[in-house]
Amino acid sequence: MGDYKIRIGKYGEKIAAEFLARQGLKLLGKNYYTRYGEIDLIASSGDEILFVEVKTRTSNEFGYPEDAVDWIKVMHLNKAINIYLADKKIEKFWRLDVISVEVDVKNKKAKIKWFKDLS
Repeated sequence: MGDYKIRIGKYGEKIAAEFLARQGLKLLGKNYYTRYGEIDLIASSGDEILFVEVKTRTSNEFGYPEDAVDWIKVMHLNKAINIYLADKKIEKFWRLDVISVEVDVKNKKAKIKWFKDLS
């Protein structure tokens, strides 16, 4: 089961990265690991850096994907973002976004919702 969840998560990140590219954003990185957790996607739009948490589900049995991003997760992501910015010596405006991906495995379709500026 764990392997399946990892594959679904990676698939959701791929869909989210392609979605951001279609929106005109440039992907700077993905899966940046820190002791506070992982930053799924890092993108830029003009002079702004976007840190994106991607949540993917194949059913709403346990809630919508975005419901998994609570205040504790946001707090950990903010700490991870600060580590990334210090590590890369970046001093730019940034924001934390969430992309929710609901995958319909049977019909091979995905519904994407973009929640901006959770920081």
